[in-house]
Amino acid sequence: MCGVCGCGQQAEVKGHGHEHAHGHDHDHDHGHGHDHSHDHGHDHDHDHDHGHDHAREARIVRVERDILEKNDRFAAANRQLFAARGTLALNLVSSPGAGKTTLLVRTLNDLRQRCPLAVIEGDQQTSLDADRIEATGVPALQINTGKMCHLDAEMIADALRRLLIARHGIVFVENVGNLVCPAGFDLGEAAKVVLVSVTEGEDTPLKYPDMFHAAGLVLVTKTDLLPHLDFDVALLEANARKINPRADVLRLSTRTGEGLDAWYAWLDARRS
Repeated sequence: MCGVCGCGQQAEVKGHGHEHAHGHDHDHDHGHGHDHSHDHGHDHDHDHDHGHDHAREARIVRVERDILEKNDRFAAANRQLFAARGTLALNLVSSPGAGKTTLLVRTLNDLRQRCPLAVIEGDQQTSLDADRIEATGVPALQINTGKMCHLDAEMIADALRRLLIARHGIVFVENVGNLVCPAGFDLGEAAKVVLVSVTEGEDTPLKYPDMFHAAGLVLVTKTDLLPHLDFDVALLEANARKINPRADVLRLSTRTGEGLDAWYAWLDARRS
């Protein structure tokens, strides 16, 4: 979560000085002109440092809690808006290169005649993925997060004010490529869809348990590469189910079309 990577602190509490430059690493030499090397001095310094550490930890916990509480308020409002419009909202998450945009482009081309579609595209820089989406003719809005490594619910709320969302359709949110921070941020979506490719490790779900625990669907992508890899796809799926027995798991390849019908059926079942 962003208490670890720091991006949430920058985005949410900028200018509040939660990182004190003078702060918690000085040696407490206050120029008293006497020797602190005796036992009493050492005990005093240790206790003082310990107090500083606890105060800093308390501030970090409070900042994280405030960030998530604010995010959850926006997420609840987004969820109400989606429900009022009969819109299925999905949050697509993965590591970089797992195939989110490629799958999304194929999905939009295949489904655009069946129901209204829209995309909110998140990336730290560039609009390259949004350009690929717009080429399908589906409405898309790009969010550049800069140094932030995830989308949050307030960004989605702002996007929904700018992007025309038709009723009874699907909104795909393509999150920033990252299997850590997006796990902790509810966007108001109906489900997180986690993509993991066969070029990643079978232990990926075990390395990123928070993300897989939050998943409504796990898509194992690039299965056309399996004949060329020493990869145990069944072990990957077993690890995903170990973390989250409730999540659906599907295999697919956008290159060959394997599994796409099952993916579209999964969407139809949740849109109806």
